[in-house]
Amino acid sequence: MEKNEIRTMTETVLKEELKKLREQNFNLRTQTVTEKVADTTAFGRTRRDIARVMTELRSREIKKAKA
Repeated sequence: MEKNEIRTMTETVLKEELKKLREQNFNLRTQTVTEKVADTTAFGRTRRDIARVMTELRSREIKKAKA
């Protein structure tokens, strides 16, 4: 997921995406316990995507407070 893609999303879509990414991160962590993970880079990508979405949500929150 890229920055431009995230910036075009609405706030509700961002919150849904954040929930989906957190579930995906949880599933990856549980998968490591129960079985082998095929793509180990998925951990980092998921964490970075979560951070991007949270950063965008926070920046929008700050913009609303200033207005």
